Amino acid sequence: MSTSSSPAFSSRSSRRSESRRGRSYEPFAGADSTPGTLGPFLAVFDALLVAVEETAWNARNLGELASQAYLRSIGDWQRTRQDLGGRSGQFSRFTRTGLTLARITGSYRLHRVKRAFLSKARARAELAALHAENARLFYAMSAEHGGAFVKVGQLLSARADLLPDVWVRELAKLQDALPGVSFREVQGILESELGAPLEALFASIEREPVAAASIGQVHRAVTHDGQEVAVKVQRPNIGSAVRGDLQMLEMFVRALGREIATVDAETCIAAIRSAVLRELDYCAEAETTRAVSCFFDGDARVTAPMPVDGLCSERVLTTTFMRGQKISVVLDAWQERRIAGDAFAGPMSSAILGRLLEGYLRQVLELGTFQADPHPGNLLVLEDDRVCILDFGCAERLTPELRRRYLDVLRFGIAGDTERVSALLGELGFETASGRPETLRQFADALLGELRQMATGSVSWPSGDELSERAQALLKAYRDDPVVRLPAEFVMIGRLFLALSGLFSRYQPQIDFVRHVLPVLQTALTSPAAG
Repeated sequence: MSTSSSPAFSSRSSRRSESRRGRSYEPFAGADSTPGTLGPFLAVFDALLVAVEETAWNARNLGELASQAYLRSIGDWQRTRQDLGGRSGQFSRFTRTGLTLARITGSYRLHRVKRAFLSKARARAELAALHAENARLFYAMSAEHGGAFVKVGQLLSARADLLPDVWVRELAKLQDALPGVSFREVQGILESELGAPLEALFASIEREPVAAASIGQVHRAVTHDGQEVAVKVQRPNIGSAVRGDLQMLEMFVRALGREIATVDAETCIAAIRSAVLRELDYCAEAETTRAVSCFFDGDARVTAPMPVDGLCSERVLTTTFMRGQKISVVLDAWQERRIAGDAFAGPMSSAILGRLLEGYLRQVLELGTFQADPHPGNLLVLEDDRVCILDFGCAERLTPELRRRYLDVLRFGIAGDTERVSALLGELGFETASGRPETLRQFADALLGELRQMATGSVSWPSGDELSERAQALLKAYRDDPVVRLPAEFVMIGRLFLALSGLFSRYQPQIDFVRHVLPVLQTALTSPAAG
């Protein structure tokens, strides 16, 4: 789960890449770093403009391209507006978000020019102030528009290895603290969906939400038999808003297709559309939640809530209420204790992340159904130290054959057989422009490097310089021989491990391979899916 496969290190458009291939991307170390470390941070914001989540790693500085496209041809944008069916509100929303992202990206580019004329102390101070202002701007934009923009922010909030602390803190608000809708609207949806007055449905329900996300918000309630439950209610009219977002973003990606390097955009778009639209169907989410909850039933390390029969519908999902703290809050507390000299803190933090890794490996390799949205707002640590996985709206299912193939990728990757891994990736559907395996070998090594080190009992987390060197090598390989086709399921798998890699890179755990990984591999190898 190396961070070197980050979206921050994608190449630029083929038209411009030749003139800029010598530019060095240095890892961003936060607001207190030296003034010369903006490269991957800027690339993150370039990546945001591609569309939803996973297409981010194929971004090509689209903020700049979008601005030029706007100036070059107002007529193209008028036609886009017509394509949106005359929905001026959606076009206005599209324009406002694009301008905000271009403003953020442009401000960092301007700072990169200005810093040559400033002292190091002054440049550092201005950069810190710029981070705070831009983090606020991005949060405000995401909270206002919701939908896909919130999901991008949630994904980035887990990338403390790339973003400054002020950005991580600001984007963390997108995990569970968005503005909620009025309780009158919530009550109307509950009564309409569940077919009974509110007092007949619940003994009590809190009017203020305990969490509010892009598609729904959660209220704590108590059933008439005394069970404490979490009631997730879909926001009014969110379905049409999300579908409009997807239409706009897909058109944007396709319209810029000539400007970006060759990539399998259609696979990414189709996978994202399918995943986002599934999040609107709470009946499907209830089914997935039940499957994962039953799978982990009785497990002492990982758990998930259970849906409550009779209180779920297409727009309402009621589950058992899980009491715990956000995983990032718990890990930050252990981190502070470790810095203060507590010898117990490091092993405890590693154990929590070991359980998390174990839980996701088991979902992918054993169950074949996994939650693909592991930002900290969806992960709790309970009082008994179990890791609890919430929110199965974004989930993926793998056939037994695919589970077997990805299991082979893992076990050969751990063994260091990158040649065999690159062949397996080709069998799964990865394809480079040249058809040669060298790029896939580097891709496999970037994905599985840390996991292989875990097997030896000695994980050496990369320093900033090492991360930069890895990024340069991967970037050069990608430019020389782009990956032009991805298997559809890998869009969700990639999203999953990209988000987990942010947590692991920040807290740098020493995972007990024998305890958390090896048993999963052994069980998966002997299961019917292993064939």
